[in-house]
Amino acid sequence: MSQDVIVDALPYIDTGYDEPGVREAALAMVEDEKKRYRPTKNYLELLPALNLTAFETEVMRCEYERVAARQPMDTLSMKRYELPPPPPGKMTDVAAWGECVDNSMAQLEHQATRITNLELMNEYGSESWKSHNTILQNMLTRSQATLQDLKKEIQELNWSRKSMQTKAGEELRHLESSWVSLVSRNYQIEQACVLLEVEISKLEREKETSH
Repeated sequence: MSQDVIVDALPYIDTGYDEPGVREAALAMVEDEKKRYRPTKNYLELLPALNLTAFETEVMRCEYERVAARQPMDTLSMKRYELPPPPPGKMTDVAAWGECVDNSMAQLEHQATRITNLELMNEYGSESWKSHNTILQNMLTRSQATLQDLKKEIQELNWSRKSMQTKAGEELRHLESSWVSLVSRNYQIEQACVLLEVEISKLEREKETSH
């Protein structure tokens, strides 16, 4: 059995939507159609389960758990940047002082790397950002062009539908006018035939009476 649905409507030329009872009749048809569907508790049960953690990193997971537990955010720890001396009991320990020196050298190297990164950013960062902005602008331009093309296609489709329906409406009105004219003419002919039959019956009775 075919499942095709033929929409018998010409919204650009149809009238009578605001007449009393039309809205109520439409709502009644919708309610009647709804009764034909089988009820279901979850209309998305045929779709795969939604994976809410697909893009969740370990840092994000820990932060979500902290927020859910209403725990305060940890303050920024500066311990990594401290240069503490050896403990009081190891002030004369060469190995302890060697660890302190290694820590200070690591700190200096870290700061030197940061300075290098800042210098590179100062020299090339603006051009990199401008290049990034250019890419975003090109993406925006293409998206806007695609949007305009789609709007144009929709407008052309609507105009085409309106033109087709307007022509169909004119033909329907012409056919309706012809139908009304033919029905009226048939009615006049039938009425004339009835009058003629009455006249014929009258003449036949007069003929019979004269004999």
